[in-house]
Order: sequence, then C-alpha cells, then structure tokens
Amino acid sequence: MPTGQTDMTTIAARLQAVRARVAQAAHACGRRPEDITLLAVSKTWPAEDVRAAAEAGQGAFGENYVQEGIAKIATLAGMALEWHFIGPLQSNKSRDVAGHFDWIHSIDRLKLAERLSAQRPRAMKPLQVCVQVNVSGEESKSGVAPDEAVALAEAVGVLPGLQLRGLMCVPEPTDDQALLRSRFAELRRLLAVLKERGLAVDTLSMGMSHDLEVAIAEGATLVRVGTAIFGQRDYSHASRT
Repeated sequence: MPTGQTDMTTIAARLQAVRARVAQAAHACGRRPEDITLLAVSKTWPAEDVRAAAEAGQGAFGENYVQEGIAKIATLAGMALEWHFIGPLQSNKSRDVAGHFDWIHSIDRLKLAERLSAQRPRAMKPLQVCVQVNVSGEESKSGVAPDEAVALAEAVGVLPGLQLRGLMCVPEPTDDQALLRSRFAELRRLLAVLKERGLAVDTLSMGMSHDLEVAIAEGATLVRVGTAIFGQRDYSHASRT
C-alpha cells in the first residue's frame, strides 16, 4: 500500500465531486441518484485513507486483495462500514472472505459459491453475492460467459448462507462509448432474464471512475469508483494476497 496518505480534505472533495457526477448521470437518464450505490474502491490505499472517506460520509468500500482487506476491516472495526470483495478469488482464500466481508461481486464458478456457502459463519448475515459475467469475452479476465450466467446464478441462488443480489462486469478498457453501452446493456439484459425466472435480484454492479456515466445510463445500481476518490494507485506497495 502507499506509504503516504492522501489529505483528508482532498478525499472529501473528491467524494463530493464523484457524488455530483453520479447525481448528474442519474438525472440525465431519468433516474434517482439515491437508487445508485457508490462503492469506494480502496484497494492498495491505507486504512487512514478509508477512515478519511468514511468520515466524509462514505459507507461502502471495495477490496481486491484478501489479506489487505481483512487488515483494514480489523483496523476500522469500530466504524459501521460495509465491506465488498470485488477481485478474483482463489478457492483457498474463500474462508477468509466468507468470515470477514459483507459482499462478494466476483462469483464466477459454482465450486467457489459452494465453498463460501459452507464457510459463511451462521451467526453472520448471509453473504451478499453477485455473479461476475465476462461480457467482453477476454481470456485474461475473470467471469462466467454470458450464455452460462443464468444457470450459474440460479444454482448460486439456492445455496444457504448466501443471498444472490445480481450481476457484475468489468468491460474491456475502451473509449468507444457505443461498445461500452453494449457491454453494460448485455448485463442489464441478463439481470432481466433472472427476474423473469423469479429470482429476487436487484443489483447491477458496473461502472468505474472513467465510465460510470455510461453504466448509469444502462441501469447500474452500484458503481465501483477508486481512482476518482483516492487518486492514482502505486501498485509497487500493494499486497496481492
């Protein structure tokens, strides 16, 4: 993680600017800003920066690295924060996520969901889960293929200890707005299919710092924003475990 922390007032100002972007994007497509959750992606940033964002009114944070996230959860245990795991998850680290996080957005195989289900402490609320869909078909990217997403979601939806909330995607980086819209629209279409099949899903986790407006126009209910809040990351200090 970076050794120096971002100034608290800078984080607060950036948060305000991102919230304004979300509100403007929502109004532009006839939606209510309060129907869109802002997830602050705090991976690689120290707990002090998370605390600064929390004190500026941010309540939900996203982490990609298991041990780094758990350390922050422990450090900030006195604050009423909601923790989301949003990165690819190896099966041998599933117990740590099941025991510490509130959400996971990156379910891409049934085996992983079954492990999380078995390992979720029954004293905790059900783990809120999203199935990750590889809408761009990139071999290097995690996620289930779109034509397999509905079957996986239905299988995940009946597992104890988990509550299926919806779908997540990370499209390929591109400045092609039409292509981005088509990727997000595919995820929206798949969520509609799940609803038609009777699943109680409500979440489209899509959109980041550079494309949140496009995602919101296509129905995003949760946008994952890191750089626009915390600044550019220095991965040389990141713990990738």
